Amino acid sequence: MVKQLDFLAGFSYYRLVYFCVLIDVFLSWFSGTDDFCPGGSIYTNPKESSLFLSLGRHVDVYFPSRKRSRISAPFVFSGERFEQKKPSIEVLPDECLFEIFRRLPGGQERSSCACVSKRWLTIVSNISSNEISDNKTTQALDLNYESTDKKGGDVSEVEDEDVAGGYLSRSLEGKKATDVRLAAIAVGTAGRGGLGKLFIRGSNSSRGVTAVGLRAISRGCPSLRVLSLWNLATVGDGCLCEIAEGCHQLQKLDLCHCPAITNESLLSVAKGCPDLTDLTIEGCANIGNEGIQAIARCCPNLKSVSIKDCPLLGDQGIASLLTSASCSLSKVKLQALNITDVSLAVIGHYGKAVTDLSLTSLPNVTEKGFWVMGNGHGLQKLKSFTVKACRGVTDLGLEAIGKGCPNLKQFCLRKCAFLSDNGLVSFAKAAGSLESLELEECHRVTQFGFFGSLINCGAKFKAISLMNCLGIKDLNVGLPPLPPCESLRSLSIRNCPGFGDASLAALGKLCPQLQNVELSGLHGITNVGFLPLLKSCEAGLVKVNLSGCPNLGDKVVCKMADLHGRTLEMLNLDGCKISDAGLVAIAENCQLLSDLDVSKCTITDSGIAALARSNLINLQILSVSGCNLVSDKSLPSLGKLGQTLLGLNLQQCKAISSGAVDLLVEQLWRCDILF
Repeated sequence: MVKQLDFLAGFSYYRLVYFCVLIDVFLSWFSGTDDFCPGGSIYTNPKESSLFLSLGRHVDVYFPSRKRSRISAPFVFSGERFEQKKPSIEVLPDECLFEIFRRLPGGQERSSCACVSKRWLTIVSNISSNEISDNKTTQALDLNYESTDKKGGDVSEVEDEDVAGGYLSRSLEGKKATDVRLAAIAVGTAGRGGLGKLFIRGSNSSRGVTAVGLRAISRGCPSLRVLSLWNLATVGDGCLCEIAEGCHQLQKLDLCHCPAITNESLLSVAKGCPDLTDLTIEGCANIGNEGIQAIARCCPNLKSVSIKDCPLLGDQGIASLLTSASCSLSKVKLQALNITDVSLAVIGHYGKAVTDLSLTSLPNVTEKGFWVMGNGHGLQKLKSFTVKACRGVTDLGLEAIGKGCPNLKQFCLRKCAFLSDNGLVSFAKAAGSLESLELEECHRVTQFGFFGSLINCGAKFKAISLMNCLGIKDLNVGLPPLPPCESLRSLSIRNCPGFGDASLAALGKLCPQLQNVELSGLHGITNVGFLPLLKSCEAGLVKVNLSGCPNLGDKVVCKMADLHGRTLEMLNLDGCKISDAGLVAIAENCQLLSDLDVSKCTITDSGIAALARSNLINLQILSVSGCNLVSDKSLPSLGKLGQTLLGLNLQQCKAISSGAVDLLVEQLWRCDILF
């Protein structure tokens, strides 16, 4: 029996189909066991040997003489009745087909067979790489057939080599995420190096992803390195266990809102995937300490961990990640967990390899936890630290962080209600390597803390950002002479309603080397405050965003174009009081400008024409959204500007007709036009 199956495996797909037709004919000719005579001759008269058709060496097929050939058809007509009949080839059991398919000479043949029916697809997808036969009979037959078309064989080999790295990527979303598609992916990619990355987002409500589909992936894609499963209620422990058994090279695992996955899945992954480097878990309510502890024990190469909204996970699980003997964690992100000060103490003492740390919404962490973490002196390599919505962040804890993290470069504080000016200034003094500081919704921080941090930061400090900080308000009294912050290059203040002209003028004197300025949603600043800033910037402004500042007008734009036109590359004036005069100044002076936004401004066709007449050879992005005075007359000017444009925003331009836009789309085929 094995020899016969080896013979079948030597055929290409078309030869296999032909052979299956012969089997079909045989099964329709013969019934019972008396029609086949194994071990003896099927005919007694030697003259009847002419009734045999030779297909190859030692292979004969018997064709008895008949006046009318009998063909097994899938449908039988009987009078007016139309009766469906099962094809005879389907009589073969799955085990027999499995043995045939696994002996096929290459992945292309198996892939072709999988296209015949879902049944064949299921059978082929259950063949693992170590079950594929490499016997000499199959190889010899394969070589005989390839010798007739050597060129075709060479091409297939080259294609296999090109994708042998195993980094093919597939993504399934919503209704497309089914077991059948996963089986097809497993079979289709097996002959091209195997699937390297698989992303599944959502699932079919009636035929969702189950262990059957992921079993096909595990058998057909042993080189899978990245697996991401999001919003899959049907995926349980059995699914991940299949992956763990077959995909031992898995490096990145992302589980998001998979409620049926428990600790058992992580236990299997820990045992079967020791090369795991990146683990992300979000919204998995049944994963707790036991699963995380198994990962910590068995995955010595783990570099990144992100865990969010897992109520069963506590201090024991987090501690195991950092206290394991082979701990090499460099990135830790914890959010909405029931951990306490103990976890922060462990991080502060054992996190010697951590370079990126993020703590968000940890209600049980107090001031003591941050203080102990800073004084643990283990975060010597920490470079980026983000804290959001943690009530334990106070002045005392923040100062300890500054002292305990000497290499900290980027620090972000969001929704820290108990942080005040004293803590911010103390942190700035202690963090000598700080390069970037971001504050969002820290309402107890005032102008004193803001300017104090600028004065006391080290020589490496380059960027500061304030967003939605209601405590920032203009001072009624002038600031005393302050030493300049020569290192600051980037300033961003967004939606701080109390920030006005007085603060802006003081910033101009304090930060003479500014290159990137973002002042968004500030109704309190006017031309009076912004002009001194323009005059104080010695290095030359490169990127300026003034969106949502309705009290800034042409005077500011003209001065900016005059003083900084030779360096300005990006300018956003969305919602400012800008007219054609401002556009004329930009056209005459800003030769390096590549991105211009004048949305909701009072510009007209004349302003667009001025831009078109200029030599703005670098302009790639132009937005005139909501400019109701720009009409179809600007079509020639926009066409000329379009020679360099990659993006053009004409949304809510009521005076521009759809016909004009259609003509523009035809003319500017390389430009992405929004209308």
